[in-house]
Amino acid sequence: MTTPLFEIIDLHARVASDIAEEATPILKGLSLTVMPGEVHVIMGPNGSGKSTLANVLLGSTEYEVTSGTVKFNGDDITDWGPDIRGKAGIFLAFQHPMAVSGVSVLNFLRQALSARKGIEMSVLELRLELMEWMEKLGMDRSFMERHLNEGFSGGERKRNEILQMAVLEPEMAILDETDSGLDIDALRTVGQGVQAIRAERPTLGTLAITHHERLLSFIKPDAVHVLMDGAIIHSGGIEVAQKLDAEGYEAFR
Repeated sequence: MTTPLFEIIDLHARVASDIAEEATPILKGLSLTVMPGEVHVIMGPNGSGKSTLANVLLGSTEYEVTSGTVKFNGDDITDWGPDIRGKAGIFLAFQHPMAVSGVSVLNFLRQALSARKGIEMSVLELRLELMEWMEKLGMDRSFMERHLNEGFSGGERKRNEILQMAVLEPEMAILDETDSGLDIDALRTVGQGVQAIRAERPTLGTLAITHHERLLSFIKPDAVHVLMDGAIIHSGGIEVAQKLDAEGYEAFR
């Protein structure tokens, strides 16, 4: 029997500063299983717990897991820090990627790849790989010399996240509202980039957290989950997203 790639089991979490007994939980018993090669989508309105979930899965210290478990390849990673999760093969594409002045995209990826795989790839070798992926993502080659996310448009930042995902070769990718703020052309490029990565690595697991149905036409999910008030209240196929688009979240309350 195949071991689940990624499991969230009865997860409860709250803001870490809320240490009093009466503190309000944000995630309230969320459970989800991603098998190798599967794409799962979580959709929910503002305040449903989507951002909290993304941060908890990253291992952010701003949130406290009060009960439940997160597993990766069968290992309990609930208490692992972000660096350990990243090295193990979990990738998070941020909703608002941070800008880093003075560090080029090329050098950032070279250092990240060294930390992820423990190998020192030559600048020339990495440059050639980046050029190949930049062509697939519709990015100019000069992009790799620019400082990380500094002065980037929203679409460029999201393309850069997908570029990182391609080069770092994670086993599990978590996309936190990757479609946020993108026009249809940029969204298509990002969606096609995700699909190109999946075509090369068919066992890659993907969890996309989003507000909108429009991303789903590009990434073709195996399952769509509705997140409300910190828990998944309904799961199904693409028809779930279509119903949300037609009737709104009230259809599932």
